[in-house]
Amino acid sequence: MEAVPGQVPAVLTDADVGLFRADERVFEAMLDGWRAQMLARGLTSTTIKARYGVVARFQRFAGTFPWQWGPEDLEDFQAQRRSGPRPISITTLRADSSAVAAFCTYLTTPVYGWAAFCQQAFGDVPAQVVFEWNTPRHTADDAIAPGRRAFTRAELQRLFDHLDDHIDREHAAGSKRWLPALRDSIAFKTCYAYGLRRRELTMLEVGDFGPNPHVPAYGRFGAMQVRWAKGTTGSGPRRRTVLTVPEFDWVVGLLRFWTGPGGRARFPAAESTDALWPSERGGRLRLGSLGDAFAALREEVGLPKELGLHCLRHSYVTHLIEAGYDPAFVQTQVGHAHASTTELYTSVSSDFKQKTIQQMIAARLATGLEEVPDA
Repeated sequence: MEAVPGQVPAVLTDADVGLFRADERVFEAMLDGWRAQMLARGLTSTTIKARYGVVARFQRFAGTFPWQWGPEDLEDFQAQRRSGPRPISITTLRADSSAVAAFCTYLTTPVYGWAAFCQQAFGDVPAQVVFEWNTPRHTADDAIAPGRRAFTRAELQRLFDHLDDHIDREHAAGSKRWLPALRDSIAFKTCYAYGLRRRELTMLEVGDFGPNPHVPAYGRFGAMQVRWAKGTTGSGPRRRTVLTVPEFDWVVGLLRFWTGPGGRARFPAAESTDALWPSERGGRLRLGSLGDAFAALREEVGLPKELGLHCLRHSYVTHLIEAGYDPAFVQTQVGHAHASTTELYTSVSSDFKQKTIQQMIAARLATGLEEVPDA
């Protein structure tokens, strides 16, 4: 049989089993084989390192080896991680259990040969210890913090009006702070107009825009190429195209101005970087800088602290749904793998809900198919 990455013969010899502390040597070889398998699958080095660390930590906690592990070991490990003065989050707990599950899957897949090897060497075999009943549910119930929601249109108006007024005041006073404030303002509005994640926004470059042949009026800003979209676990960043939509076509004028001589070209760093948002000190603006600037703006306006920069993305989804766009189109625009995630991002206003109900009632009455019952 042709060798595959991570197979026993490629990482361990029979002679190793006779050495002192053979169980430790075999476990190390298992980790090495797993690393080779993950590399062959194209996972990123960051993901591999994180998963490797979780499994090594689990082994130290259990004090035993994979061919001796049971579900109860994982349960004790999870309980320990969730207790104490600094318990880990459900998201981290889910990621940890997924790493252990992936390692056990690797060990129990026949093509890698670990079950037969362990049976011969130790008289026992590794088994899967991660199941649905002893790990956090991977559902949408806890995927988004309860306080996180979309901005209302009134809140967005207050936010952007305040920022525009601030820019005008700084410019009138001859302050150098007006230019960074202008950059941040256009960045926040671009984030909202395309439903971007924070990293996607930060990594934008001048050349990431292009025409939409079906909407020539938008010129070179008919579509945006997002090069640093969130990928699946371990896959690294993905790409997607986000179309400029009529509800947000005001962003076209902003981007034309910003990429012209009166916008980003005013930054000294603009000549040495293609970043859409250059920093004052040179190079690309840091992710944390945009987040901090948005948090300061939110505090000045007096909005709830749970409304962070990411909530502009929630607002984009919500306002497109309210405008009548097909949810499947919205899902594609924001790059969600599952429709359920897009649904979580949607927090339509009570006015929209009431209008929808009234429209349905009016439609039924117009057709005469059904009368509205008394309350």
